[in-house]
Amino acid sequence: VQLQASGGGWVQAGGSLGLSCAASGRTFSSYPVGWFRQAPGKERKFVAGISASGASTYYADSVKGRFTISRDNAKNTVYLQMNSLKPEDTALYYCAAAPRRRFEDREYVYWGQGTEVTVSS
Repeated sequence: VQLQASGGGWVQAGGSLGLSCAASGRTFSSYPVGWFRQAPGKERKFVAGISASGASTYYADSVKGRFTISRDNAKNTVYLQMNSLKPEDTALYYCAAAPRRRFEDREYVYWGQGTEVTVSS
């Protein structure tokens, strides 16, 4: 499975951005997927996760109520809608599939490249 994250960009605080994670491979729909982010000089942190079917979602406390993760398995794509963005949301955002343990752990089988999000104050 290969993952391609896209949709990053620059936005003012309070604005919105939508990220996409497109996957190749027919087995993608069987994998839970997570979004992570890494700010400069900091460790990569869990943002949101979604089960293989899309029925269950999980969020870091810092983004609850502002971010929404969803997926369209027919299109092999997972989305992250980010609203009410804050400067502290600035980071490189990664998608990952097939967690070996919990969603929030960084032990995933597949990782995409990052897409950069910059939120100005």
